[in-house]
Amino acid sequence: MASTSDDPRNFALREDSGEETSVFSGQIPRQAALKAARRLDPADSEAQASRESFRLREKGTKKLHIYEGWAWHEQAPEDKPDWMPETITQANVSKEGIEHLDEL
Repeated sequence: MASTSDDPRNFALREDSGEETSVFSGQIPRQAALKAARRLDPADSEAQASRESFRLREKGTKKLHIYEGWAWHEQAPEDKPDWMPETITQANVSKEGIEHLDEL
């Protein structure tokens, strides 16, 4: 079966040691990167958030997507659903580039 552009792709969070500790999915690398960035230690506001570099390897490829990400706490919107907490974690990312691994 051919894959379509709507199929989610999997991206593994890759540590400096080469170990892959978590997998995030998304149709594009940025979606997975935003999910990964939400797991960073959140600051009290976006202005105070420190940026951290991380790498995501697209599963089935040797491509490493390099991102800088940051996370912060924010008040939930007033029209939030009942299950959503009062404070939520927001994140943003900036793509730094792509590297190609020699081996897996």
